[in-house]
Order: sequence, then C-alpha cells, then structure tokens
Amino acid sequence: MTFALHGIAVSSGIAIGHAHLLSHTSLEVLHYNLPQQLVHEEVARFDVALQATRQEFISLRANRPQHAAAEFDAFLELHLMILEDPLLSVAPREMIEREHCNAEWALKTQTEILVAQFDEFEDAYLRERQLDVKQVAVRLLKQLLGQPGHQPAPARHDVEMILVAHDLSPADLIQFKPQQYAAFITDLGGATSHTAIVARSLNTPCVVGLHHARELIREDDLLILDGEQGVLIVN
Repeated sequence: MTFALHGIAVSSGIAIGHAHLLSHTSLEVLHYNLPQQLVHEEVARFDVALQATRQEFISLRANRPQHAAAEFDAFLELHLMILEDPLLSVAPREMIEREHCNAEWALKTQTEILVAQFDEFEDAYLRERQLDVKQVAVRLLKQLLGQPGHQPAPARHDVEMILVAHDLSPADLIQFKPQQYAAFITDLGGATSHTAIVARSLNTPCVVGLHHARELIREDDLLILDGEQGVLIVN
C-alpha cells in the first residue's frame, strides 16, 4: 500500500532508500516489588547503569568525530548535566530503597516528574528540552535492560538505507552516521531540536515529527524522503 506522511523538514535533500527500523525502547516499563534482601542489589544495579551511561557520554565526547556539529560538545554536556540531575541520579535510588520497586520503574517515575517541570516553561525552546530529558532517560534505561548503545544492524551495501526511529538523540546520529544511511526520519522532534541541528550539520536529509512512522513503516519498505517539504512517501 502506498501512502504519504507529513512531518517537519529539518535537513534538506532528497533520499530514496529501503527502510531500516530502529528498535524502540519505551519508558513504558513493568512495575514489580522486591523483597527486602534484594533492594541493595537493585540499587547497585541502578548505580552500575548510571555509571555506564555517564561513561558512554564521556567516551563520545573524547572521540568526537571530525564531521560532528560545532554544537555537538555542548549537547553532550547538556545530556551529562541532565544525567547528573538529582531527579535522575539520586531520586530513583531513594525510591528503590523506600518503595522496594524495580530500577526501571523508579527511573520512569522520576523522569516523568522532571519532564513535567519542563512542561511548565512558557518558552517553546525550553519546553522542547523535555525531549533531551527523555533521550537521556532512554539511554539509561537501555543500560538497565542490557541494551547499551542499541546500534542498528549495519546498513546494506547493495541498496540505500533510511533509518526509521521513534526518536534519535544527537549522540545517536553521530554514532549511526558512519553506517552511511541516506536519511533519518523520526516520530518525535521539532525544528529546534538538537537532533535537527546535528542532522543539518551532517548534510543528511532528515524529517522529524512524523508521529507514527515507526509503527506504519515495515522493514525494507521503499521510501522517498523530501527533506525540503517534510514529505515521506512509502512504497
């Protein structure tokens, strides 16, 4: 079935390629209670994931690609600052100890509190930073779930590939760029998102804010992306 989706054009160019879907890690996680004797172990598991996520950002900063946007270092610093926010780095530990819940649930709960604070800002740019909060939380959640980095499969060399994701952080774009994807498309994001800024610096066609593209598109679907008009044609 052929259909078109309309989103926000953030990096111009025309791309034709086959869809490669990036697995979506959602903050919709299960909640379960732990016996007292396992609480200390659960706190330790959270601490290990937190340190691993911190090291991931530090490593990205130390190995900053030459083609990265000038703002990339600032984006990484921002994500590190968000990671160190007490609501993400301390409050989940306290919640695990207090309520004997699993680390994933504690992270989800505290992330929602932090996101709600950004929702209260009148300035649109500041409100959009809630997306950065979610990106950092998802990266931490991936560590908890044993999915660090969460790299997609290598792009095929016989055809052009377009990466389809629910969301991509600036760090994701930098990591995926060497795999020579012809374009990036995401459900989330806006014109002033940090992902959009990095995509433009990479000169890679990119459309964001497509809402349900990740659900509607199937692996290997043929896609035509107009990064000027924000239009995606499927099959």
